[in-house]
Parts: sequence; structure tokens; C-alpha cells
Amino acid sequence: MTKHNIAENAAKQYDYSLLAPGPVNLHPRVRQALSLPMIHHRTPEFDKILARVLLGLKKIFQTEQAVYMHSSTGSGGMESLLVNVLSPGDKVITIVSGKFGERWSQMASAIGAQVIDHNVPWGEAVRSDDIRTLLKQHPDARAVLCQACETSTGVVHPIQELANLIAPLPKTLFLVDAITALGAFHLPMDQWKIDGLVAGSQKALMLPTGLSFVSFSKKAEAFFDQATTPRYYFDIRREKKANSTGETFFSSSVSLVRALDAVLNLIEEQGLPQLFHSIHRRAEATRIFSQKLGFSLYAKTPSDSVTALVVPAGTDGQKIRLYLEENYNITIMGGQDQAKGKIIRIGHMGYIHDEELLRLIECLGKTCQHFMHQSLSDAHIQSVIGEMKSWLETHP
Repeated sequence: MTKHNIAENAAKQYDYSLLAPGPVNLHPRVRQALSLPMIHHRTPEFDKILARVLLGLKKIFQTEQAVYMHSSTGSGGMESLLVNVLSPGDKVITIVSGKFGERWSQMASAIGAQVIDHNVPWGEAVRSDDIRTLLKQHPDARAVLCQACETSTGVVHPIQELANLIAPLPKTLFLVDAITALGAFHLPMDQWKIDGLVAGSQKALMLPTGLSFVSFSKKAEAFFDQATTPRYYFDIRREKKANSTGETFFSSSVSLVRALDAVLNLIEEQGLPQLFHSIHRRAEATRIFSQKLGFSLYAKTPSDSVTALVVPAGTDGQKIRLYLEENYNITIMGGQDQAKGKIIRIGHMGYIHDEELLRLIECLGKTCQHFMHQSLSDAHIQSVIGEMKSWLETHP
């Protein structure tokens, strides 16, 4: 038997645990909804589902504005925010603090925007004073782009502070990538005066990948007809008109929308504050007890949706991730680009039981023990697990 087969057989002894920053574990009610027979997207039955979903999404976005759906990944939603309000040649300030800031900057360049990158060291949050200075230097900037949570680093940015800077500027929009943020922590679109917000289905909304969601402030809507960037599929004016008649403009992802209906019911039953609390609790537990195994936090302002951990000296984050998957049937993510091999990333969204958190920490300990040649004793790992159990019991 090969080494790979031995590892594969070992992994089969454990239930699969998906603890990545997206996609995430699916709730049983979501899996049930996904298994239902197909219906057509132009039927009274689906129209009722669509109406409920579009109303429910407004609660998640915490907005009175319409929320629109695209059958796309979150990156499609990021592009939608841009093409509906920008014209070629518009000046755009992009906050680049990781892989997804880089992606949005590249998108803006691709549609002909004049991009001004503000580079922030990976693992750090943007400083509001730096953006204040840039806005003074570029008073003609049409938009500022920022991630609420930079998924590649686990950093949460000061979105409310940035919004306070940008809201008074009548011709400058604040567009926020909330793909790894919306539904995971407090991000009230209207209250904070965010002009464009994008989310993805495979994160805190607990669905498979395949839907993106966008919403625009009234300030941003004023640019729909002024924007001259070519657009067709992502032209929100078409979707707005179709939604007003109770339909989507293009064919709908029926199974995903129906599963989203189930998710929104779950969130309604639980309440947004409790959802935020449960994700924060998982993040806190992971941060506290992973550090007792020798890991350290990569993000200086860590997000509750995903934790990025610097791996102990002498280990490789990519090898840790692979070992967890092959031997313990646990999927987490490693670092990207300059952080590759240096960090691992653990998601806290989706359907996660305390038992999974405990097993993750135990298996992380055993994995480090494997690569660090017994520098972590069995007794220490079990002591950490015992402390974690007590912490979870006293922090419901």
C-alpha cells in the first residue's frame, strides 16, 4: 500500500470538515432545499420564492435599497459594482492589502479606469488618514474600492471610518467588497453610508458558490445612466426593471435561490446579532487556542470571518494544510502569493459545531507534532483541548 493510500484510508475514519473561508459547511436544511426537484424560473411558485429572497436580502445588507442577484461568483459581483457606476478614464483609488484588493484593482484597470493603488502591507489594515490625504490629492476620484475583509490575509478594514470620509463627497463613491464579511459581522450599508456592497453565496450565506449579490446607494444609482463602461449581463438597469415585475432578467439559478430562501429563514429565526455572535465566538476560540499550539496571528486587525495564522517556525503552511486534509479529512486554506507557506487560513462561517472546532485544534496540534518531531507533547495538546472545552462551555 502506498503512502498516499495509507493517508487516504486514515482520513476516511473521520467525517469531512470544511473549515475554509469559503465555501463552507452547509446546514441540513440547505442541503434538503438543494435536493428538491427542479422547477422553472418563470412560474408563480418561483416568483413567490424570489420575492421573499429579495426582501430578505435587504435585511442582511441592512438597507432600504434594492439588492440584486447575479448568477456568478463573487468576482462577478465585484465587476458589477464597477461597470454600473464608472466610465473609462474615471479615477479610482484602490486599497490593495492582499490578493483580492489586487484583483479589484486589475478589474478597474481592465474596464479603462485610471487606477491609483494605495498599497498596504499584507496583514495590516488601511489607515484612514492615508485615504484622507489621497482624497485631497485626487478630489476628482470617482470611487474608492476596499475589502471589508481581505480574505487572503484575514484583515478587517475600518469601513465605517472610511465611509465617514467619503460620504460627504458628492461625486466620490465608496464601493466595498463584503464577500467574506456580509452576514459575518456588523456592516450596515445604509447607516454607514456605503455606496456599493457586494456579497457572495459561498460565505456567511452558507450556500454553494454561484450567486453574487449587489446593492447601490441612491448616490450611486445617480451614476447608472452616466456610466459609459460597456455592460450587458451585469447591467443592473435590466435587472432592476425585471425585479420590479417580480422576475429576474436572465434565467435564475433556481436551486441556489431556493436554498437561499432556506438560509434567510434560518437567519430570521436566529437573528443577525446572534449570527454575528456565533461567528465571533468561533473566531475567538480559534485565535486563543491555536496560539497555545505555537501559531501566531497574521492580521493586526483580525476578522471574525476568517483567521490567518502564522505557522510555527520550521513548518510549512502548505504542508500543514495538505496533511490535515489527507490524514484528518479537514479542509482549511494556505497562504497565497507572498504569504504562501507562511500562513494557514481557517474560516468561521457556515454550519460548524463545537466538536469540529475541538477536533480542528487537536488535529492541528498533532500535525505540528508530526512536522516538528514531537516538540509538542501529547499532554500539552490534551491540556489545550481541555481548556478549549471549558472556554466553549463558559462562552455560549
